[in-house]
Amino acid sequence: MGSDRKALTAAYKPRIQRGGVYRIVHLPSGRYALEATADLKAAENRFAFSQHTAACALGVLRADWMADGPEAFRFEALEELTPRPDQTPAEYREELATLLELWQERLPAELDMSRGGKG
Repeated sequence: MGSDRKALTAAYKPRIQRGGVYRIVHLPSGRYALEATADLKAAENRFAFSQHTAACALGVLRADWMADGPEAFRFEALEELTPRPDQTPAEYREELATLLELWQERLPAELDMSRGGKG
């Protein structure tokens, strides 16, 4: 067991963490929740787990989730952002927040349930 743990740790360490902006889209209506995260893969894994267990991960889409089920949703990574080696975690979070704002400007606000859109 010890060698398995060492192998897993060794495989995990060089993993490059990629953050970015993603949205979870309710396919029938086009409504979505837009989010920024420091780890896109973890966000996608949480979404897949939510779909598998039928447990809604985002409260703002709960009514649609309950009405149409988890198969009516899709995870979309919109833009990736890799932290620079010289960047502090706070600077990286700030850059992610700016990237989220840019995507909020590009996408229709009335469908963005994370900002109170009415759909």
